[in-house]
Amino acid sequence: MSRPLNDHDAIRTQLMDAAEDMVRARGAINLSLSEVAAACGMSQSSFYRYFASKEAFFEAIAGRWFEELNQIMEEVVASDLPPREKLFQFFARRVAVKRARFEADPNLFRANMDLGEEHWEVIRGYVDLADHYMAVVLGEAMSEGYFEGYDLDHIIAITNLMVQPFCNPFVMMDMMRTATPDNLRIVINTLFDGLGVKQAAAADKANVTALRAIS
Repeated sequence: MSRPLNDHDAIRTQLMDAAEDMVRARGAINLSLSEVAAACGMSQSSFYRYFASKEAFFEAIAGRWFEELNQIMEEVVASDLPPREKLFQFFARRVAVKRARFEADPNLFRANMDLGEEHWEVIRGYVDLADHYMAVVLGEAMSEGYFEGYDLDHIIAITNLMVQPFCNPFVMMDMMRTATPDNLRIVINTLFDGLGVKQAAAADKANVTALRAIS
């Protein structure tokens, strides 16, 4: 059960809600803290009683965006599912959340993606965490005999290449009709079955470029 908000928490939430309303209305560029504060009836100096810096404010906004997604990853990674199903659920459950957010408010979704691009350093840790959890699942698969002849970094790069429509929000927005659970299942099965062919590992690994997932 979530703990009840105290006054300090409630005002922090109010400030983030005000920022969200502004981003929804006019996009993410040049979001002004003084305007956010004014929308909540306070001065910019008072704003800093609730967030120590602009970076801390955007970190809190990012944390709110990623909270449910991180919880899904933790639950899936900790589950007893076999690796193939675990990797499917790792992406399927998160893409369902993102799809629902996009369909509920496409303008806000796009604006939040722009905000993330503008403040990439703030969200880098969340992206790295998603990469880490995916590596854990792929490592489990390798320990069960999948992907023989490949190293983990190579498998991570190939996986990221194949699942972009199901994890990269910018790609998802253009491929929403095809980024379906059925197609994700095909992609995951192709990954597990296709890379089960031992001789495939003889491909020129020098041409593989590491790719990052975006959550």
